[in-house]
Amino acid sequence: MKDAQIVALYLSRSEDAIQCTAEKYGARLQSLSFGIVQDAQTAEECENDTYLEAWNRIPPHEPADYFYAFLARITRNLSLNRCRERSRLKRQGHICRLTSELEQCLPAPDNAAGRMDDLAFSQVINGFLAALPSEKRIIFLRRYWYLDSVADIANRCGLSRSKVKTTLYRCREQLRSYLEKEGYPL
Repeated sequence: MKDAQIVALYLSRSEDAIQCTAEKYGARLQSLSFGIVQDAQTAEECENDTYLEAWNRIPPHEPADYFYAFLARITRNLSLNRCRERSRLKRQGHICRLTSELEQCLPAPDNAAGRMDDLAFSQVINGFLAALPSEKRIIFLRRYWYLDSVADIANRCGLSRSKVKTTLYRCREQLRSYLEKEGYPL
C-alpha cells in the first residue's frame, strides 16, 4: 500500500491504518528504536507508541509525501525519551558522546544571537547534507540520526573504523564551516 493511501486511512480514522503502517514500516521503526535504546522490548514499545502518536498527530498533519520520515522522527524522539527516563541521573554514554561531538559544530541554543528559526536551520542542514557525497552523507546520518556505532557503520559500509572516524571528523569540520558561512556563528 502506498503512503498516501495509509495517510488517507489515518485521516478517515480507520484502524486499518495502524495495521498497514506496521506491515510496511514496523521492522524499520523497531530497528531504528533498537539502535538507540539497545533493548528489544523497549524498541517494540517505542514502535507501538509511534503508531499511537501518529494516530494523534495525523489529522492536523498530512505527511503523505514524507510518511516514513514522519514516523521515524516520532520513533527516534520516543526512543531518546526512553533513554532519558531509564537513566535520569546518569545519561547513557553513547548519547553523551554523540552530543559532545556535534556540540562543537552547532550553535548553542541558549545563545540569543545563535537562536534561529527551526525551519530555516533545517533547510541549511539539508543543504549541507545534499552537498555531501553519498558515502559521507550515509556515514553522517547513520551516526547522528540513527545513532549507530562507528563499528556498525564500518561494517555496513565496508570501511575501516579509522576511515569512518576520519570521515565523521571531517564532516563535522565541514558542517562548522558551512554554518559559519551561512551566518550561524558558533
